[in-house]
Amino acid sequence: MLFVKFIIIILLLFIIASLFSGLYFLVKDKGETKRTVNALTVRIGLSILAIVIILIAAATGVLEINPSPIQ
Repeated sequence: MLFVKFIIIILLLFIIASLFSGLYFLVKDKGETKRTVNALTVRIGLSILAIVIILIAAATGVLEINPSPIQ
């Protein structure tokens, strides 16, 4: 359980790094290269991977999802 949380935190840090690198390339390149698009594509891929890992961990019982307050 701790290992899955560690992986998710590492993925979130990479997502934030990719977001800021996309911002840096957007400001520096001024639309002349595709580096901004590549950085944002990596961010989307990492986000999808994080969501899939969370869903699989919740389905297998590794992560416990909080119950709904509406019952």
